[in-house]
Amino acid sequence: MKTVFLDFSTLHPEDLDLDSLKKKLKDIQFWPTSNKDELKDRLKSPEVIVVNKLLVDETCLEQAPNLKLICLAATGTDNVDLDAAKERGIAVCNIREYCTPSVVQHVFALMLTLTQHLALYQARLNKGDWQHSENFCLLDPPIRELSGKTLGLIGLGALGSGVAGVARAFNMRVVAARLPWRTTSAPSVSGQSVPRLALHELLQQADIISLHCPLNEDTRHIIDSNALEQMKSDALLINTARGGLVDYQALLHALEQNEIGGAGIDVLEQEPPIDNHILLKANLANLIVTPHIAWSAREARQRAIDEIVSNILAFQAGEKRNRII
Repeated sequence: MKTVFLDFSTLHPEDLDLDSLKKKLKDIQFWPTSNKDELKDRLKSPEVIVVNKLLVDETCLEQAPNLKLICLAATGTDNVDLDAAKERGIAVCNIREYCTPSVVQHVFALMLTLTQHLALYQARLNKGDWQHSENFCLLDPPIRELSGKTLGLIGLGALGSGVAGVARAFNMRVVAARLPWRTTSAPSVSGQSVPRLALHELLQQADIISLHCPLNEDTRHIIDSNALEQMKSDALLINTARGGLVDYQALLHALEQNEIGGAGIDVLEQEPPIDNHILLKANLANLIVTPHIAWSAREARQRAIDEIVSNILAFQAGEKRNRII
């Protein structure tokens, strides 16, 4: 089946092993990026397209008369018009659990950087504060332990469960939000039971909140000014999921007014962001912004390649592997 990867550069393939991809999918073509004008020609013949973040809307599908499968190089599906694909009988599949270790690692990197105040202490060293201190160490700002703190998870799939497992190793109490489509009591993906709380209860109890839910009509701006007002004044917010889950104008206000303790943000609503994005120009000590890299460890990107191959081969064999539609 003729296959085209339309935004291959998003996986940074330079440090990956592509032998399996090229050997098992012999009729595959790679494009680093694809704009609207280029799509007109690139969608004419393929039966399979692979996309990571490229928007696949109804207009795009109209230009692909032979298309049978959209294979996402990611877990999220919000860049694909699923209704339009279904109407045309086009299958859609995604890749799952390929980046869990990478995301979990980044969540705790953000969490620990904020609790240990690493950036602030490095800045103090650069200024010579330690060298000229009367004491053997610096103790301002104060460091907090994770042990005994409550971690509130909004989303308890593979990623949330992975974060929960590491949190337990830090002796943290773990709770999860009882979202509308979830039951009142259910185990995490790992099988370990996690108490479910109403969202407002979680917001009030959690010392750290980490987002791991999909972006949809129910979750857009699930962290808004009202939610931020319910959080503890020293609570931390971590978002490695989707930018649209947080009202960033409200978050910036909460950080500036010290209404919450800090935030670690890896995703924005528009990526790449505009130059003057409010979070990028904020320059706040209690805010860390990273450029959507939580998922991107080399091992995770290699697993993504392997999963893409498996999904396409399964489709060719008539199997429904990781199918959304």
